[in-house]
Amino acid sequence: MTGTAAHPVAGRLFSRPATAAACVAFVLIGALQALYGPAVPAVRGEYGLSPAAAGLALSLHFTGGVAGVLGFDVIRARLSSRALLAVSYVLMAVGAAGFALAPGWPLALCAAFLGGLGFGGVDYGLNQLFAVGFGERSPAMLNILNGHFGIGAVLAPAVLAALGPDRYPYAFAGCALLSVVLIAGTRGVRDEAAPAPGPREVSRVARLSPVLLGFVLLYVLNVAVEAGVGGWEPTHLETVGYATATAATATSAYWLMMTVGRFLVVPLTLRYAPERILAVCGAGMTACLLLALVPGAAPVAYAGVGLFIAPVFPTGLPWLHRALPTARHAGAWVIAASMIGGVAAPPLLGLGIEVSGIGAVPVLLTVLSAASLVVTVWLARRSGVRRSDGPAVDEPVSGSAGRERSPGRAVR
Repeated sequence: MTGTAAHPVAGRLFSRPATAAACVAFVLIGALQALYGPAVPAVRGEYGLSPAAAGLALSLHFTGGVAGVLGFDVIRARLSSRALLAVSYVLMAVGAAGFALAPGWPLALCAAFLGGLGFGGVDYGLNQLFAVGFGERSPAMLNILNGHFGIGAVLAPAVLAALGPDRYPYAFAGCALLSVVLIAGTRGVRDEAAPAPGPREVSRVARLSPVLLGFVLLYVLNVAVEAGVGGWEPTHLETVGYATATAATATSAYWLMMTVGRFLVVPLTLRYAPERILAVCGAGMTACLLLALVPGAAPVAYAGVGLFIAPVFPTGLPWLHRALPTARHAGAWVIAASMIGGVAAPPLLGLGIEVSGIGAVPVLLTVLSAASLVVTVWLARRSGVRRSDGPAVDEPVSGSAGRERSPGRAVR
């Protein structure tokens, strides 16, 4: 069955225009997050701030993001998906415009928090809906969606560099305007179907299960690796003899490969199970981080980490929903955990580096990556069920929600 551009296909949560608007929204949230760093020099000059004080804007943006994810998850049952996204866009517009126009630093920080709330609502709402809204194609669509986040994160600093850092208010105002425009894109969004009713005890067990805790740990570890490479790669490369410009270029290549990797994996998600893809990604990340111990290969090795880590976040969400179909808050918990991990990982890694030295960066990151691979393998075993006539297969608790998997590819 096909649908028109104005109405979603039966069983799907997004019309074609709404799908396109969602991708634009992820370009927007990627751009908004990436603008704070390049704006710091101008912000410090305008408000007379120390580096630590200027960094509070991004911290409050992430704090708002976590609050937005958890808060909107709590009220999701009372709001339609369309209303949740519309409120998120309004908050992001108010926050971005407020940061651009704030007459003082306290108001600018409040605006950054409000923008973060909207950011969290958009991030959570669209990831949640894409994870369940495209059936067999959800892993592919999630990678496409999150790939657009990378596009925004790469383009925004380049645009601000062209405008000049002192003109950062124009960049934030542009984000605010685009947020308002995107409200119209919510018209083609439908609500996801409620899960099949079951005993309250079953839902409670699902929410507190070791499998859910395993997914939270998997996301924390992978985001720790992602943020750790992004934060410490330049310092490590300079320590082993690379020029500052070369180290910066290599770090940009790492982020670019994260974006490219999400688009490259799309056809693979239509053929292979998410857990199989994540296991390969974990092994590839670990191998590349070990290769980064070789100074001459380090820049290429870090780019390889970006390529392998790219599919983990978006590909893991459909697996989570298939493994725990009754755990209504599971998606919010892992997305919030990923944000917290991204904020906490770089300073915690810094403590380890103080003890062992900059040269140990690849070793520390390898330990985290290897741990994520172990968790992935464990989850693959725990989230499957056994048939009486054969070995464990990756089959969901609710049979209609997932797929049986042959040794080579997924089948309907």
